[in-house]
Amino acid sequence: MKKLLAIVLTALSLGITGLAAAEEKPADATPAAAVATAAAPAAAVAAPAEVAPAAVPVPNKGDTAWMMISTVLVILMTIPGLALFYGGLVRAKNMLSVLMQVFVIFSLISVLWVVYGYSLAFTGGSPFIGGFDKLFLSGVTVESLGATFSKGVYIPELVFVVFQATFAAITTALIVGAFAERIKFSAVLLFSVLWFTFSYLPMAHMVWYWDGPDAITDAAALEKVLAGAGFLWAKGALDFAGGTVVHINAAMAGLVGAYLIGKRVGYGKESMTPHSLTMTMVGAAMLWVGWFGFNAGSNLEATGLAALAMVNTLAATAAATMSWMVAEWLFKGKPSMLGAASGAVAGLVAITPACGFVGPMGAIIIGLLAGVICLWGVNGLKKMLGADDALDVFGVHGVGGILGSVLTGVFASPALGGTGVYDYVANAVGEYNMTAQVISQLWGVGTVIVWSGVVAFICYKIVDVLVGLRVPEDEEREGLDITAHGESAYHY
Repeated sequence: MKKLLAIVLTALSLGITGLAAAEEKPADATPAAAVATAAAPAAAVAAPAEVAPAAVPVPNKGDTAWMMISTVLVILMTIPGLALFYGGLVRAKNMLSVLMQVFVIFSLISVLWVVYGYSLAFTGGSPFIGGFDKLFLSGVTVESLGATFSKGVYIPELVFVVFQATFAAITTALIVGAFAERIKFSAVLLFSVLWFTFSYLPMAHMVWYWDGPDAITDAAALEKVLAGAGFLWAKGALDFAGGTVVHINAAMAGLVGAYLIGKRVGYGKESMTPHSLTMTMVGAAMLWVGWFGFNAGSNLEATGLAALAMVNTLAATAAATMSWMVAEWLFKGKPSMLGAASGAVAGLVAITPACGFVGPMGAIIIGLLAGVICLWGVNGLKKMLGADDALDVFGVHGVGGILGSVLTGVFASPALGGTGVYDYVANAVGEYNMTAQVISQLWGVGTVIVWSGVVAFICYKIVDVLVGLRVPEDEEREGLDITAHGESAYHY
């Protein structure tokens, strides 16, 4: 009887406990899955749920492939493109010296870019130069990402590193055309190191460094980005692919060098005609082909904007080729291969800062103007300046770069077929103020002229004290191929 009573009491106790538990459940109890779905907002208010980690951005393989191809195209521009273009323009006795200078500068700057160049150009620091956070590419791995110009879109940082390395290398190599045929090889190398460090890197940082579009979420975030950006980027200066950073920068250094090193022996008295316009034409053609990577690759994405840059690069260059050739034909009586090749390069230079901001018609106008104005640059202006700029670096790259940079502010206007300037706060193209934009462009032009000119002057003086700038007169007369490198380009 006692056992039976104990069993009954236990059963009653279990029943009461189960009833109490049942009364604690919601009256409209539903299956667990349904509760989880229907009650999610309420649960989030009552007690924060575990937040799933944000998805890590994955670079688009198409963008990545396009940037790798663009990088190879820019390498083609330098070696062999620029080397052959310059080499054909000098006398036969100096052909190898120019090839050697371009080839070795490309190699030297590529190493320096990896060691410290990338860090100083593309990390935060001051408005004028970056820091040492990525010295020796510290922290840059196969997993690290680089921002593009679209929110949420990235490419591998290593691709951005190598793409920008080619810009640094070709810019430094452009300078040698101004003092070709009379400079010491050791002076070329030492100057390249100094100028790359103190002119190219600061200009690249001032024009192109910012935190990327994802950092701009509202007006306050934009102010923060502006405060940490490069000086000229914050000023609003537009330079899609290097009108200031590459062309005016190199041209100023070349012009200063032409003055300080002096004129070639026999300049103005002896014939110094190009020894192989065939080589120059081949080099110009390689420059044109490679420039599609230079300009369209600067979009960092394989999009319609890259296609616009590609169309503009084709149209402006073709227009400049025709305008230079026709102007020369009218004034000199005959169209020349040298004129056509020079016109092409002038068009490429002028469209570089504008290629992603202007429409095709604007590009054609820029090209037509570049052909005629740069023709004046290598004739009338050159005589006015009185410098022996051997291969017309300033007349083409300086004049063309200035023209293209200023006209970017005009033809970027949507009213003239341009893209305008994107507002990352509103996530739309903003209202365009042509006057304000042209002023911003003039800030960029003026800054690079002064910066590169002063830095170049100091660098040349340092080089002159340490190793000397110019070869002896007897070596210059014999030719730098034999005297500097112990070999000849040709054996007849």
